[in-house]
Amino acid sequence: MTPDLSTPSRHQLHEDIFAILIGTTLVSLGIVFYAQVTLITGSTAGIALLLQYATGIPFGWLFFAINLPFYVLAVLRMGWPFAIKTFLSVALVSWFSVHFPDWLDISSIHPLFAALVGGGLIGLGILSLFRHKASVGGINILALFLQENFGIRAGYFQLGVDTVILLIAFFVLPFDRVLYSVLGALVLNLIVALNHKPGRYVGFS
Repeated sequence: MTPDLSTPSRHQLHEDIFAILIGTTLVSLGIVFYAQVTLITGSTAGIALLLQYATGIPFGWLFFAINLPFYVLAVLRMGWPFAIKTFLSVALVSWFSVHFPDWLDISSIHPLFAALVGGGLIGLGILSLFRHKASVGGINILALFLQENFGIRAGYFQLGVDTVILLIAFFVLPFDRVLYSVLGALVLNLIVALNHKPGRYVGFS
């Protein structure tokens, strides 16, 4: 019997857990690629990377701390389930980003490869989290809120915010690294914009 794919089905707890683990793993691996060649991304992850390059403080600690204020919006506007899953996602990305270099030794990686593949990994990870009512915090929370309440596409809003962060990066990073980062941001946000929209995916948490 062919299943009715047009009927929304609720995700089970184990499905949410698996999606969060997969999503945060992909995001963290993309961040490791970026950090290896001093690239930048958008949202709170981009802010954390910029601060890491400027101060030497590990990305994981910065990323976790920057996201703390956004949980208020998550609870008030998106509900406790979303806030809890997002908190866990941010905590996992923070933890993975600290420990991945211990498990994976990258001796050399071309900046263009890091930008395109890293951006793709982060985009796919964010998409996995979005579809299970979670995010990696910060601007992602605001992007989801605007899409679900005002119809503003999350990917396009994210692209606008990321553009501002990338412009700031010109004052911190070499010119070529910012250009590579722009390509990565385009890949990341196109993945989210083209795949996370009403009717594209019918499962829900």
